Amino acid sequence: MKTTLEVCVDSLASARAAAEGGADRLELCSALAVGGLSPYVELLKQIKQVCDLPVRCLMRPRAGDFLYSPEEIELLCAQIQTLGEASADGFVIGALTPEGTLDLPAMQQLLAACGGRPVTLHRCIDVAKDPQEVYREAAGLGLDTVLTSGAAASCLEGADTLACLLALRDEIGGPEVLIGAGVNAKVIEQLRTRLPGARAFHMSGKMLVESGMKFRREGVPMGLPGLDEWHIQQTDAAAVRAARTVLG
Repeated sequence: MKTTLEVCVDSLASARAAAEGGADRLELCSALAVGGLSPYVELLKQIKQVCDLPVRCLMRPRAGDFLYSPEEIELLCAQIQTLGEASADGFVIGALTPEGTLDLPAMQQLLAACGGRPVTLHRCIDVAKDPQEVYREAAGLGLDTVLTSGAAASCLEGADTLACLLALRDEIGGPEVLIGAGVNAKVIEQLRTRLPGARAFHMSGKMLVESGMKFRREGVPMGLPGLDEWHIQQTDAAAVRAARTVLG
């Protein structure tokens, strides 16, 4: 059974660590601390110069929900075109209606911009009204992967829904179910015992790297108050390697 380990990264250092640890593919974003936003094209170019792994770019114009205005969809299409010209191998997209269903017109517009490259449906499925229906629609649109936690805060909590999606995958020959949210080597081991059909996992493998700043002025936040600005989140090659070993 072919397995896939995708690692989500938002820096060159993390991309290098993911490759060193044995990742099969990268999901590239910016602002991973808020769930990931569309990445910088310059960062994609940097990574492509030093890493030969396939890179799928997460397309998300802002933090928050997945109900996008026409202008936000236009922005995403423009970003997709720019990243595609910079050799993005695929994209990770998703948009919902106010009622929590997949926004099919928006999805078709985004897919047209992707120009036939491989596409993953991102975790908008996890906050949709009916994840199984969204999965079926993703299959109908021709997406090859669906990233999901099983509509839960973590993939362990969503295991029952993941089991349903894996069964649906096998029943209709649908997109690969890429399991994410809280994934590490131990979790992969647990889920593969519980869900024998699970074969694709998504992780960030984050560790905190101490800032090199010696002078630190406290009480002047650059973002949300209380956010730790003296540590940098970065992918840990050892965590990726451990996951790769368990996944096989």
